[in-house]
Parts: sequence; structure tokens; C-alpha cells
Amino acid sequence: MRVALVSETFLPKVDGIVKVACLLLDHLSARGIEAMVIAPRYGENRRYNNAPVRSLPSIAVPLYPEARLGFATSGLFRDIAAFQPDIAHLFHPAMTGIPTMAMLKWLGVQTVASFHLDYARLASQFQVGGLRLDVARPLIDQLTRRVFNWADVRLAPSQLVQRQMQALGIRDVGLWRRGVDAEAFHPRFRSSAMRAEMSQGCPDDTLLVYVGRLSDEKQLEHIRPALQQLPNTRLALVGDGPARKRLERTFAGLPANFMGYLRGDRLASAYASADIFVFPSRLETFGLVVVEAMAAGLPVVAARVGGVAEVVREGSNGYTFASGDTAGLVQGIRAITDDREHMRWMGRQARVFAETQSWDAIMDELIAEYIGLIAGRRPQQMAI
Repeated sequence: MRVALVSETFLPKVDGIVKVACLLLDHLSARGIEAMVIAPRYGENRRYNNAPVRSLPSIAVPLYPEARLGFATSGLFRDIAAFQPDIAHLFHPAMTGIPTMAMLKWLGVQTVASFHLDYARLASQFQVGGLRLDVARPLIDQLTRRVFNWADVRLAPSQLVQRQMQALGIRDVGLWRRGVDAEAFHPRFRSSAMRAEMSQGCPDDTLLVYVGRLSDEKQLEHIRPALQQLPNTRLALVGDGPARKRLERTFAGLPANFMGYLRGDRLASAYASADIFVFPSRLETFGLVVVEAMAAGLPVVAARVGGVAEVVREGSNGYTFASGDTAGLVQGIRAITDDREHMRWMGRQARVFAETQSWDAIMDELIAEYIGLIAGRRPQQMAI
């Protein structure tokens, strides 16, 4: 089997979409399945693992310079034809994915489209000339419905997103769940040196950690009341992004440490060396970092977005709150920290749950979907 993976983002950019793409490519390679990557040019990537990377000419998105728009070319058509994919998996087709899907359809390649980013809701945080881009939501929703219905298989990362896709009129939405590498993220990576670094020399304080992009939709300023109201509580923010300077001003004078991007063992150690994972985001399709934190043995306090409600068991491995409810966030942290032994018990429950969320099993389910599609279905025609 040959698989073409088409994404709007790829290495060296770091985000949840890239992480899932790399995990899928790793799994395909381990199963002896050939793959190629098609994505906008973010760097000089020529290969990832065993997969060639076809980097498209690209420009930065004016309102979001971390992202890039890739342009499909006639050369791409020739490269796809030469690779002869049996199936193409498009990660939320948009500027790069839509014209690439047209090429794939022309070549008779079966297509899978998976939902990764709610562009319509994301648009509401941007303005052009004082006009908020949420006025474009109906148009984006209509385009999303048409593009996903054009694919032969449509997949959501969580039951919540599955229902949202169905409400848009997207047909026959399946689930491609999210998992975790419970060996890569593990309590054994806890480190007194990392804890001292994250807590800025105060390792006995309660240490909250957030891992992810520093951007407006993550609502990280909502953690501020916890630092103000809960004595001896500190925050480590692992990651970077366009909101960093604003957040540094927001948390000025409070015990918050901006750690920047961490990878590999240092990232695993950062998770495991904290006490509680906090996640106040208002916009997620799943929230991969929540399960990574659980694998590291942390109870979580998270907004009920994406797949959070499917993995958090209230009072067992964490607490949830309505997005924007800062009092609920503080209450969840307080409920965990009031009893340190109970906090450690919740961390163990989080680890037990994460051990059941194997990426291998989830990726094998996806490969089975590929095989079934190749064996028994004809390419879907464009929905009107």
C-alpha cells in the first residue's frame, strides 16, 4: 500500500497537527507501508522517517505568520502520479488540500479527510480593518461541508467534533480517536532538577503546567486568578507562539515561568515534574496534550472542549469546567491541592487511563479503514 499524506502544516513547525502526522508516518513505516508527505514549505525537509516530503511553494498567512499557504503546482501532479498512491489522507484540506484533492480525484485515488482545526471558529479571533472575520463563518462552514463530503471517508477526532460535523451536514462521519505513547510520557521522567527549573527555585510550591501553543484561543490568561488566589502556587508555560509577549505582560509580577519549546526527554520531564496540568482553551478538536499529561501521572483541570470530556473522569483523574469559567478553573485546582495524598491518587488514576489509549491500536484501526476503502469503494464525486 502507498499512502499520500497531505497537510496544511509540517515540520519544523510544532503543533498538534504536525505531531499526529509524524506519529502516523512513524506507524506506517513500522507496518511497512510506503508514504509521501505533501505540505507547504516550512523548512528544507526532504524526508521524514522513510517518507519523501514534497514541499510546496508557500507564503506566510498575513494575519497568522506562523502558518503558511502552500500552492499546488503542475509539478505536484506529476509527483503524485509518479508515486501512484493507493490512498490519500488529507489533514483538514484547505488552501493546500483542496487543489491537491482535485488532483487526486483526477487520478482516481481514494481519499480520507480528517478534521483537525475549526477554521470557522478560529476566524472570530482575527480582525481586518476593524471588522471581525467571524462574519465569514457561514462561508467557511459551507466550504467545509462541501470539501469533507467530497472525500470518500470523513473522520472526526472526538465525539463532540463528530456531532459538530454532522450538524454542518457532513455525511457518515467516522471517528479517528487520539492516543498517547505511554512510554514516551511516563512518571519515571520526574526530575528534581527540572522541577527546580520550572518552579524557579521553589520546588515545594504547587506547580501547574501548560504545554502547547501560546495563542489567543488557548485563553491562558484565565490561569492568572489561580496564581492570585491560591497561595504557594506556580505556573510553567511550555511552548511558544504569537501571544507570548502579551502573556508575559499579563503574568508580570506573578510566579509564572515561560519555558519555550521543549522536546523529547525534556518535554517528558516537564510533564512528569509538575503537579497538575491546566488547559483553559476555548477551541480544540481533541486536546492531545491532556492525555500526554495523564500518561506522565498528572491530574488535569481542563475546559470542556474537543475530546476533554471523553478522557477526564470528574474527581478521578481530573476536573473540567466550562470554557471561560475562571472560577471553575480555580475550584478544580483547589479541589486537587487541598489533599496532597488525594492529588497523588488522582495522578495514578490518570496514568491508568492513559495506558489504555494506545496509539498502535488506534493507528491500526485507521489502516484497516484504508484497506477497506481501497478494497470496496469508488471515489466520491464532488458534493453540490
